[in-house]
Amino acid sequence: MIRLVRRLIYLTGIVLYCNSLFAQSLDQAKKLYNEGQYVEAKPAFERLVKQAPNNASYNLWYGVCCYKTGDIENALKYLDTAIKRRVPEACLHLGELYTDIYYFDKAAEMYEEYIAQLAKKKQDVEVYQKRLEHVEKAQRMVERVENIQIIDSVVVNKNDFLSTYTLSEEGGSIAAYTDFFNAADQISSTVYMNEKGDKIYYARPTNDNRYCLFIQSRLLDVWGDEKQLPMNVNSSDDDNFPFALSDGFTIYYASKGNGSIGGYDLFVTRYNPNSETYLTPEQLGMPFNSFFNDYMLVIDETKNLGWFVSDRHQPEDKVCVYLFIPDNQRSRIEGDDIELKRTRAAITSIKDSWKPGSDYTDLIRLAHMDIPSGKEEIHKDFEFVITNTITYYTLDEIKSPEAKSHYQKVIELTKQINNLHTKLEELRSNYSQGNRSRKEQLQSTILQAEEQLYSLYEQPGEWEKKARNAEINYLKLNR
Repeated sequence: MIRLVRRLIYLTGIVLYCNSLFAQSLDQAKKLYNEGQYVEAKPAFERLVKQAPNNASYNLWYGVCCYKTGDIENALKYLDTAIKRRVPEACLHLGELYTDIYYFDKAAEMYEEYIAQLAKKKQDVEVYQKRLEHVEKAQRMVERVENIQIIDSVVVNKNDFLSTYTLSEEGGSIAAYTDFFNAADQISSTVYMNEKGDKIYYARPTNDNRYCLFIQSRLLDVWGDEKQLPMNVNSSDDDNFPFALSDGFTIYYASKGNGSIGGYDLFVTRYNPNSETYLTPEQLGMPFNSFFNDYMLVIDETKNLGWFVSDRHQPEDKVCVYLFIPDNQRSRIEGDDIELKRTRAAITSIKDSWKPGSDYTDLIRLAHMDIPSGKEEIHKDFEFVITNTITYYTLDEIKSPEAKSHYQKVIELTKQINNLHTKLEELRSNYSQGNRSRKEQLQSTILQAEEQLYSLYEQPGEWEKKARNAEINYLKLNR
């Protein structure tokens, strides 16, 4: 009997000891988790969730650790289990995860569920409602992702990104704000000076400590007449990194306001000399914009090359500079392959954007060349790729009369699309400045113009295909 009692006491002690270790291990893991040390917390939660696979909290904590350490497959699995076990926070984290991997439609579902759960508890949903709006907007961007060729990329220190830009002399020049103005304060901005050297575009902090866009003109040898761009261009948040095309009217810049989906987004506005006003800024689509900071878009019209910077999926002190071929037609990825559109929008691999058989070696070399003013490279009205070895830049180069007729249709449609863009910008500008009655009058006109524009987007690509096929057939018959 005494032996039995001793054995029970011994077993009880073992159980208590194990429970103590279990509690200690759980407490330590939760502490690491709450401190954001997900790598250190992950092994403990992995053991716990294996011991109790139906435990809702373990699935949540382990799923989040997987997400934060890049283990996406397990993160999806365990967060989904936590949702099935009715853990509201799992919806939030899964919404964030789906956002990161460009499944914006699924992210929207998760945020809607999380907002519904908060609303039941009478909690504030404003922040998450904003996230929902952003992912819904991002989903529309993915569906209309541009078919842009990104031909090179380089990761550099965040403070050195300008070293990767080599503009031709006709493209003007870019400098860091502190270098250009010899400023004592560290101001994170740039200054773009046009080819003539008589106008600069830049951003600097204002009295309310946000960055705003300014222009100045050179009078003899002195910069002066500083003008802040109007508030339909500048926003209530930071606006920065301006660049102007050679026409002096088209300005690209980055903004954290104006409907940005995350951090800095890229925008374009145009100066209307007739009314001396700037048109309502147009947000660029994907892949130019993301939920990270995207800025400093520059187009060298002499080289027909462009650059932009992004910190998407980069360490805090690094950014990636992308080199791309500008597309005035702003053609989109055709078809219903949403997975293709996601990978192109996310820039999963720049090679995904390359045309089959293309060799971009010469263009990449050109990007780093200094080209003096007046040196003509190639006269290009457009870039019409026929085969891996044949590319046309003017109508006169097209041999087939049928192909030439089809490509003239491409040019006409592109011009029509550009004119509609300009018309829409003016209508939106008038709408934003109008009273209630004026807005009601303009609303249907804007909607009609938008519908007309969207109906035209696919047509240049369709006619270009017809032109290419006609030219290839003509070349085969006339060898």
